[in-house]
Amino acid sequence: MVGVLGIPFATLSVLWVGAFIGAVAAGGAGFAFALAASAIWLHALDPIQTTALIVACGSLLHVTLVWPIRRSIEPARLTPFLIGCLVGVPVGVMVLTRLDPSPLKIALGIGLVAYGTYALLAPRLPRLSGGGRLANAGIGLIGGVMGGLGGYSGVVPTIWTQLRGWPKEVARGVYQPFILFAHIVTLTAVGVVGIDARSWLLIVLALPPLALGAVLGLKIYGRLDEKRFKQMLSLMILLSGLTLIL
Repeated sequence: MVGVLGIPFATLSVLWVGAFIGAVAAGGAGFAFALAASAIWLHALDPIQTTALIVACGSLLHVTLVWPIRRSIEPARLTPFLIGCLVGVPVGVMVLTRLDPSPLKIALGIGLVAYGTYALLAPRLPRLSGGGRLANAGIGLIGGVMGGLGGYSGVVPTIWTQLRGWPKEVARGVYQPFILFAHIVTLTAVGVVGIDARSWLLIVLALPPLALGAVLGLKIYGRLDEKRFKQMLSLMILLSGLTLIL
């Protein structure tokens, strides 16, 4: 059955639900849009089209989400992550377009489930202070690879900010602009093969639920103290891992 502008209603329902749930996750936690949305979108869209949709919608979404936390962004702290990302994204895009990324995604999912479960149950997470800017760049590289694979750039940097023990404003001031940067780089790299006229139409149709989800997510974020915020991050990491495995 034809829905809107030639897009079937079944596809539209999947598109809208994924956009809304992903935007709520990103607004509340600052990341996980790609994982939440793709877990739903992949039921109706192919992997390359899903990646293109994630990075395009994610870029628009994170532009609006970065603005409210702009005062928390420290360029000196953020820059090594961005440098690593520039190297990592092309590697991820190459794997996406030439190889089967499924084994890597499953391995990542298992790791995220294990870490998320531990972070939820442990009374206190270990704190890593070594490595400095080089370690941060390495985390940015891994995040870039995952961004190129499917727009999953934010998960590893988010875990890293937890292990660094950074407060929620400092942490979100790193991984949220990092995700935006990774999405833009990925969109540039994957656009030639992933975005056609139908993809652009899907992006436009996803905008209303994207906006509604972002507003709701930001309201949730504003009600969270440090403890609740870290618990929510751990839960989102656990759920993100499950979406990659299932």
